[in-house]
Amino acid sequence: MTVGKAGKGGKKRPSVWAGVPRWAQVCTVFGAVLMFVSGAALVGAEALMARYEGAVGKADLFGDQAAGASERTSDIKGPLSILLVGVDPRKPEQPPLADSIMVLHVPEGLDRAYLFSMPRDLYVDIPAFEKAGFRGGQDKLNAAMAYGSRQQGENPSTAQGFELLAKTVQSLTGIKRFDAGAIINFGGFVKIVDAMGGVTMDIEREVRSEHRRPDGTHRELRPGGGGYLGEQAVYPEGEQLLEGWQALDYVRQRYPANGVPDGDYGRQRHQQQFVKAMASQALSADVVTNPIKLDRVLRAAGESLVFNGRGHSVINFGIALKDLRPGNIQMIKLPGGGITANGRYQGERFEPAVQDFFRALRDEQLDAFLLEHPDFQNKG
Repeated sequence: MTVGKAGKGGKKRPSVWAGVPRWAQVCTVFGAVLMFVSGAALVGAEALMARYEGAVGKADLFGDQAAGASERTSDIKGPLSILLVGVDPRKPEQPPLADSIMVLHVPEGLDRAYLFSMPRDLYVDIPAFEKAGFRGGQDKLNAAMAYGSRQQGENPSTAQGFELLAKTVQSLTGIKRFDAGAIINFGGFVKIVDAMGGVTMDIEREVRSEHRRPDGTHRELRPGGGGYLGEQAVYPEGEQLLEGWQALDYVRQRYPANGVPDGDYGRQRHQQQFVKAMASQALSADVVTNPIKLDRVLRAAGESLVFNGRGHSVINFGIALKDLRPGNIQMIKLPGGGITANGRYQGERFEPAVQDFFRALRDEQLDAFLLEHPDFQNKG
């Protein structure tokens, strides 16, 4: 439902926020497993908004020193392209790896969006990056963050790595500039789900965990390598309520032997499906009308997030995207396949039609493209 549009007979449809306290409105969800909830129009609760905005990490993700804004403004105009990257917690001395890479594209009206994933194993040209002493070369896309994070005599910088990853994705897609970016820590992602009391989603087919037992503990490595031993956590087909650890485990599964026949493309689809389910629940009355739960969710989201809005804060974006709803986010699948050389797997490649998708993205012609290419639409 689109807020404020006339329905049949010329009558205005009621707002989805009817009856919900203004201070409790959560205006948008960015995401991907990777999602962060931003509070918007919390006009009657300045303390709550300040706590949330203060909890959000800020960093120079694009190399332009515009990590945030000192005042809340509402001058954000569409179209917008936002890069969302999920990372695993790692030791400070280890280079970061981008485990999930998503782009959220919002057309000029700012009331709908397209969400697509970039395969982390996509074999790409990574541009030279002087800051990290990287000369450029070919590798899997998720390695761009690791290469870009290098700092002489210091621990790797995840924010600096994000900058090279963003440049690489821009080169691949033709997107001239990202309007915002976020790094979501997967450890914090678990806290968000648990703060919401779990998330209910429809699981399309039974999936068995590669890494976890039914109680959430890690399975044992098989002696000598080659997989794991012990009972597996199982995610049955149908509607399921997932705790934080279960949600993270489910959206990570990508092997046919575990019930994901299309591998990493299936994992991308599951991540997008979960983002949508999570967004819907975050905007439900159960969350937005419950001050204690809302506060827990917002703080957990803030503590899980490093955000850069190119001069605008996360609250600014929340206000600008107040009409964006989970049902208005079209999930996109970009078809591709594996690359082998001398019998060895090198990574993934896109099918030629994906370049037509990127051209339609740049020209703001995605609706027309998707009418001609319905197979690009991820259902769920």
